[in-house]
Amino acid sequence: MLMSEVRKVIEQVSRDRGIDKEILVKTLEEALRSAARKRFGTKVDVEVRYNEELGEIEAFQFKEVVEKVTEPDLEIDLEQGRELDAGCQLGDSIGTKMDTTTFGRIAAQSAKQVIIQKMKDAERDIVYESFINRKGEIINGIVQRVNKGDIIVNLGRTEAILPAREQVPKESYRRGDRIRAYILDVLHEIRGPQIILSRRHPRFLVALFNTEVPEISEGIVTIMVAAREPGNRAKIAVTSNDSDIDPVGACVGMKGTRVQSVVHELRGEKIDIIPWRSDPAKFVCSALAPAEISRVVIDEVNRSMEVIVPDEYLSVAIGKRGQNVRLASKLTGWGIDVKSETDYTEAMRSGYDSLMGIPGVGASTADALYEQGFYSVEELANASVEELIRVKGISEKKAQALLDSASQVLQTSDEKDYMKEDKEVSEATAEPVEPVEPVEPVEPVESVEPVRENS
Repeated sequence: MLMSEVRKVIEQVSRDRGIDKEILVKTLEEALRSAARKRFGTKVDVEVRYNEELGEIEAFQFKEVVEKVTEPDLEIDLEQGRELDAGCQLGDSIGTKMDTTTFGRIAAQSAKQVIIQKMKDAERDIVYESFINRKGEIINGIVQRVNKGDIIVNLGRTEAILPAREQVPKESYRRGDRIRAYILDVLHEIRGPQIILSRRHPRFLVALFNTEVPEISEGIVTIMVAAREPGNRAKIAVTSNDSDIDPVGACVGMKGTRVQSVVHELRGEKIDIIPWRSDPAKFVCSALAPAEISRVVIDEVNRSMEVIVPDEYLSVAIGKRGQNVRLASKLTGWGIDVKSETDYTEAMRSGYDSLMGIPGVGASTADALYEQGFYSVEELANASVEELIRVKGISEKKAQALLDSASQVLQTSDEKDYMKEDKEVSEATAEPVEPVEPVEPVEPVESVEPVRENS
């Protein structure tokens, strides 16, 4: 079979397995070369090539023309050389066609193993090349089995893995179930390409909208960012490069059909679709919807915001177990601290009172500091002289004095707090003293006159 039907084998394997003919030819040549070395040793100079006209793989053994032969497998004398080639000279290399049937059963088996291995390697390379460019796409498959929490998915010509870490906690699958997932990564490993799937990655949500919303696939509407708590809730921010197309409406669809298709695929996960804003404060306000926002205080240095909401919207802004504010923070990339108007007003009043408690600070100075963003003695103590001299009416000397006074007030306050806590701890840990039983009074003893003996 190896020699007589090579062309037929190459064409059939190429057609059935999708492997390029050139790869198969090189594989067969290498297999036959390996078989020859197994049969005749590694010193033998053997050349193997595929004769496309005859449809055969031919093997030639080359020997050097010498005067006296010392190694028969490598050398040939001049007389024998000229029988093969009349024009040969000393030092020439002459090739003779080998009878491949003499390679032996073991050599043929070795060739077969090389062919099988090379075919597997070629198939792995083909699978890798066909999936490496599909990263970021959604793919459909059938659950093959579950191995230690990981789901093995049959994709047809290969298998993929949905690791436990990439699964949604509330979802469960059995063998034979159809599954839809996001191609997270494609790894080229020794055992073959490993295709990693995910159903909890935020890009899976984006890819689902891409398939459901034509405006996204056409590039009119863009999902700028997405955040998820898989299985519970998600938020996406969208924008449109066409002023006539509402990006939020395009994603929702007529009567909510488009977004409901995505929700159905995610097994009921709630999705908030909000317009993207380039202004961070406006973006955070949109991300916290449906809560109404009264005020936003931005800390650009720490990339955080203090968001003030009406008292009745505090629970809405925070969400169940802090879910809404957590997702908004992930979506915007800003740390968000939500406070009610009552708590904020009380904090501001307390901070203003702490400024008034600094020696040498009157109402006018406190108002000036307050207007410049120094809302408490803590913030004042952490400021620098350069920042304070920008406040109206504060010189460099006064700025240093304010810093020293603020630090002293803080230190005194910390000492008082420490002493208070220490006292509370001492009282809590002190062992109770058992009451002493009253002792009955002892009756007084009458005094006795000393008796004197007569001498």
